[in-house]
Amino acid sequence: MTQLQPWFDRRFNFSFPAELFPNLCARLRGTPSRLEEVTRAGSEKLLIRKPADQQWSAQEHAGHLLDLEPLWAARVGDYVAGSPVLTIADLTNQTTHRANHNARPLETILRDFRSARAHLLRNLDTIDGKAFSRSIPHPRLQTPMRLVDHLYFVAEHDDQHLARIWELLHAK
Repeated sequence: MTQLQPWFDRRFNFSFPAELFPNLCARLRGTPSRLEEVTRAGSEKLLIRKPADQQWSAQEHAGHLLDLEPLWAARVGDYVAGSPVLTIADLTNQTTHRANHNARPLETILRDFRSARAHLLRNLDTIDGKAFSRSIPHPRLQTPMRLVDHLYFVAEHDDQHLARIWELLHAK
């Protein structure tokens, strides 16, 4: 069904300049609108449909984006605090599995995601220059990441789930 490379198989090249920070913030700022647009294409029945070969429905993917906002915020905090390693993610995604996003109104998920993402971006506006120059190891990738690299990682994660949602809603 999919041509998307599995997320955990992805490798990242963080050789781009830190000056891409504003571009990445613009990309992250646009995710709530893109999520709203892609989910608008599906009926409630289609949004909560979980194909046999898929772990989550389209609506659960949207909920997963919301579920990870506290992790992204914690990692931004790691840069501010100068932590020795970035906050570890729950690679089993238990928060999403237990959340029962299919029983929640999609509009609530979208509203809460938009609010959480706006909060993350407001926090980025308050960071001083020292945090931007720090590299902190990512616990799973085992590679040092600058704050701009982390934001790229978040944007790529957003796009991975947006693409999966689109596939689920447009499957033949």
